Amino acid sequence: MVNLGQAWAEKYMETNPEDFVAVTGGGSGTGIAALLSGTCDIAVSSRNITEQEISRAKEKGVDPYETQVAMDGLAIVVHPKNPVSKLTIDQLARIFTGRITNWKAVGGVDAEIVILSREVNSGTHVYLKEHVLRKGDPENKAEFAPGALMLPSSQAIADEVAQNRDAIGYYGMGYLSRRQKPLLVAKAETDEYIAPTAENVVNGKYPISRPLFFYTDGEPRGSVKEFLDFCLSKEGQEIVLKTDFVPIKN
Repeated sequence: MVNLGQAWAEKYMETNPEDFVAVTGGGSGTGIAALLSGTCDIAVSSRNITEQEISRAKEKGVDPYETQVAMDGLAIVVHPKNPVSKLTIDQLARIFTGRITNWKAVGGVDAEIVILSREVNSGTHVYLKEHVLRKGDPENKAEFAPGALMLPSSQAIADEVAQNRDAIGYYGMGYLSRRQKPLLVAKAETDEYIAPTAENVVNGKYPISRPLFFYTDGEPRGSVKEFLDFCLSKEGQEIVLKTDFVPIKN
């Protein structure tokens, strides 16, 4: 979320130059730890605060206050003429790690799968690795297949999928167009296969999605509230969409 936070901060300071907003990365746990130690005003987190963190906060006299600011959803895409239309999380994990190498193994044609990924410094790359390849298990050390093509942007993936019938890639749903086909995704074969839509991300049905939060010490007030209000405003939520996340407000 560091890119989203920086985009919000830069736009906010254009009209509020007296309020300097510094954004630092490091992970959700680092942000929440900073909030508990009093070294930040807002902890930006892509997960819920844990019970253990809440207990530590109470010991330090901190009252974590949660505000959802956006949603995150990734579309898995193939060429429109690819006959494969749905996959499970396990199948996706096996494809992106290189354990499934031919489309025939998942109901497609007899052709080698071309894996497209964002570069390793991309938050989108990290998110898919943690939540699909590693299935949310911190002990799982799965990585993308060595032969995966690392592309510099979501648009580059979209363009390659549009012209390569054997390719599979992923990106924020804001990049979807008729030139690519988004796959339906299920947690398991016995579960419902869900389309990557904003509605399915918001209601939690789409398996590759999650809420994104701000945590503050108590209910936001003063300049912190003004910044948070901007993030939730129409202009702020447009920035959410531009950075490949899903707005929670129109």
